[in-house]
Amino acid sequence: MKILAPSILSADLSNLAQQIRLVEMSGADWIHCDIMDGHFVPNISFGPIVVEAARKSTKLPLDVHLMIENPDKYLEDFIKAGANSISVHFEEVIHLNRTINKIKELGAKAGVAINPSTPISFVKDIVEYIDILLVMTVNPGFGGQSFISNSERRIKEAVELRKSTSSNFLIEVDGGINNKTISKALSAGSDVFVVGSGIFNNDNIPAKTTELKNIISL
Repeated sequence: MKILAPSILSADLSNLAQQIRLVEMSGADWIHCDIMDGHFVPNISFGPIVVEAARKSTKLPLDVHLMIENPDKYLEDFIKAGANSISVHFEEVIHLNRTINKIKELGAKAGVAINPSTPISFVKDIVEYIDILLVMTVNPGFGGQSFISNSERRIKEAVELRKSTSSNFLIEVDGGINNKTISKALSAGSDVFVVGSGIFNNDNIPAKTTELKNIISL
């Protein structure tokens, strides 16, 4: 099963519950929450309070992506807020095994995110312990960016890594995913598709959600 995960980074947060309901009724599988702190990435988004509000608005899994410094300090806060999965960045976490274990001990699925300039091979020694490998298809920090052209190759490398290590992590893509690029990520082997502006920056959010869900379900 392929998973569509609308990112509320691009949603109208003043109408968050309504926006989540629109995508949920139109085929969304997860709700993705992009957390930015203004340090690891240049932008600031939101924190556990908004994740908690999202939790109250849906029973769908909440997929939290921490683009922040010192994520270990906040894992418990986000899981208490309702996160079902948390991905931390390879580039930020020093003791990655320890962090992955802590996420799982707190009751959530654990993921590792990697920036476009980080070789897929760098995560070889952690993949057997994770549930999600989040391959960034833009440089993190802002919504609405264009899909980086070498992302297809990197997704294929992640597929090969999963096979060679006999692992079973999901391959998630985040950044520049829309009705024009989602097929590329699908063909390369992605399992989870994060879509922000490609869904929420449209006049008809339900129709766009359904369109993208249909593409990955073929």
